[in-house]
Amino acid sequence: MRLLPFDTDSQSLKAFLALAETLNFTRAAQKIGRSQSALSMQIRRLEDSVGRPLFYRTQRLVKLTHDGEVFLGYARSILDLHREAHSRLHEPEVEGEIRVGTPEDFATHYLPEVLAAFRALHPRVLLNISCDLTLNLVKAFETGQHDIVLVKRDPQTVDGGVRVWREPLVWVTGERNSEKVTSDKDLALTLALSPPPCIYRARALAALARHGRAWRIGYTSPSLTGTLAAVRSGLGISVLPANMIPKGVKVADEALGLPDLADAEIAMLTADGLGPAGAMLARHIIDSLDRMRGA
Repeated sequence: MRLLPFDTDSQSLKAFLALAETLNFTRAAQKIGRSQSALSMQIRRLEDSVGRPLFYRTQRLVKLTHDGEVFLGYARSILDLHREAHSRLHEPEVEGEIRVGTPEDFATHYLPEVLAAFRALHPRVLLNISCDLTLNLVKAFETGQHDIVLVKRDPQTVDGGVRVWREPLVWVTGERNSEKVTSDKDLALTLALSPPPCIYRARALAALARHGRAWRIGYTSPSLTGTLAAVRSGLGISVLPANMIPKGVKVADEALGLPDLADAEIAMLTADGLGPAGAMLARHIIDSLDRMRGA
């Protein structure tokens, strides 16, 4: 029988992923709860097993080699399969319907793979996903229409629930229409935003007020698709999470002098008496998002 060209274990793969995601030995060691010397030894053993250097290392720089970039995809797939196998063998089979509410942009960008993975693990669970504005999601949740909701919130003024995501917000313009945005503070900035009480809208207007920048709402839409269409067409600039910039939209040029925006936060609310299927989904979402952001 022909042996595999190399052999490794999940701990070594986790060490590799931690270093690949942070490119810093100190932060990677903290992430996996090991000493820096232990992490270095795991990486060296993995490279010896693979037979290729996976990282360039200098005193100031850690960077994936070409082979390291190739290996990164396989390492993630192997660990995903480990987690899937463990879940199928150790988690009880559940069934039922779970009603989930989520903002459209977050659902579009982050949740498809997360929810698909849960369905693969628990095919007898029916997921009912609704996308809406946070205000509507909260109202529906309070009247018992959702079992789990993900909502945008201001951590300074709203508490409760479990924070599952946080990232910077940025100003965005259409790729072909940024010349219509002026850096002149005396001219009103035309905005394309969701209606209140959208947290992105609140962040934008608060930042402009602090900056003394005049503004006007040129386009209002409760739909992310509608807002993005307006931005692409040059009808106004908008605000998006830094990791959710779609095609045809770009981060606004720093030369425009737009003020910094406070971070966005997504929190999860779960209904009282959530059953086993719902509890598993809530934990799955939290764990999956933790892995995505390298937390």
